[in-house]
Amino acid sequence: SEVFQETPVIASLFRNLRGFFRITSVTNQSCKVNLTTLPLFKLMTTYKFYTCDVFTDTRFGGNPLAVLPDATGLTTAEMQLIAREFNFSESTFVFPSETHTRQVRIFTPSTELPFAGHPNIGTAFTLASIGEFGLIGEQTNIVFDEKAGLVPITIRQSGKNPIWCELRAPQTLAIGQSVPTELIAKLLSLPETAVITKTHQPQEASVGLPFVMVELENQAALEKVQINTQTLDELKEKSPRLAFHLYTFTDNAFDIRTRMFSLSRGLVEDPATGSANCALAAMLTHYQPEADGEFAWKIAQGFEMGRPSTLDARTVKKDGNVTAVYIAGECVMITEGEITV
Repeated sequence: SEVFQETPVIASLFRNLRGFFRITSVTNQSCKVNLTTLPLFKLMTTYKFYTCDVFTDTRFGGNPLAVLPDATGLTTAEMQLIAREFNFSESTFVFPSETHTRQVRIFTPSTELPFAGHPNIGTAFTLASIGEFGLIGEQTNIVFDEKAGLVPITIRQSGKNPIWCELRAPQTLAIGQSVPTELIAKLLSLPETAVITKTHQPQEASVGLPFVMVELENQAALEKVQINTQTLDELKEKSPRLAFHLYTFTDNAFDIRTRMFSLSRGLVEDPATGSANCALAAMLTHYQPEADGEFAWKIAQGFEMGRPSTLDARTVKKDGNVTAVYIAGECVMITEGEITV
C-alpha cells in the first residue's frame, strides 16, 4: 500500500478515480491506496525472449520455439498468456534451480506440458548461444528440472559448426492400450491395408508424453494422409490420447519418416516432435528381438508442411529392457526481443 499525504487536491483526485483504484481510506489530507493488488497499477516487468527453429540447420525449417531465459516473477497464468501470444506449438520459461542447471516449464497455447522434446533441445541451444553456460567446448552436460522429471542434455560445438544438443528422455517406456486399426484408417482417410500391424497395433507409447503410434505401409501413404475429423467422437471413446504419430520406414537419406497430428485443440500438425520420436524409438527398440544392443535412426518430419526437420534418435537395451532413449538435433536462432508483462 502507498499513502499519499500531500494536499486536498491529491485526495480529491483519488476520490474521482475511486472506480479505477482500490482505495482503503480517503480524508481531506490523505488517501491510502493499495497499489499491489490492482491490475492497472501492477508494476510492469520486461522479459527478454528468443525464438529459434529446432531440429534444423536452416532458417524457417524445423519447429519454432519461444524461450524466455529468465522468467523469474511470472505466474502460471502469465506464462500461459505469453505462450498463447507467441502461438507456437510450445514456449518455454526458464527459472533458476538450486539443485540442477535450470528449472524449465513448457506451455502450449492452451496448457502446460510435463515434457516435450523440441522445447528442451531449443532451450538448451538458446541458453548456450547467449552464453548462459560459458564456453561450450567439446561437450557440456546440463540437467533441466521439469514436471515429468529430470532431463539430462548434452551440448556440443566444434569450431564454427552449429551447436548440437541431445536429450535423454525423463521416463522409461510405457506402452498403453491399442486402438482399432479400422478406426485409425478411417481417421487417416486411408484403406485399412495401409496401416501396418506386423510389429504392433496402433498403440499408445510414452517416455514422458503419450502418443498413439501408427505404422504406415510406405511414404506415399504417409503423404496422402487427410484427417477425417468426423471420427473424433468415436476415437475419444477408444482412446483419450488425441495425438497420433505416424511413421514409415524408408531406404533413402532417412531411416524413418514421420508425421504427428494433435487433435486435442483442433487439427494441428507438428513439424518436429522430439517427445513423439523418443517414444517411437523406445517402442521400436522394445520390439527388437535382441535382448541387448544399441539402436539408432535418422528421422525426417515436417517435409509435408514445408518445414523439414531432422531428428537423430538412439536407444540402449539391456536384458530385454529399454534403459535409455535419446533424441538430438541442431537449431537456428531466428529472433530476439522483449515482452512487457
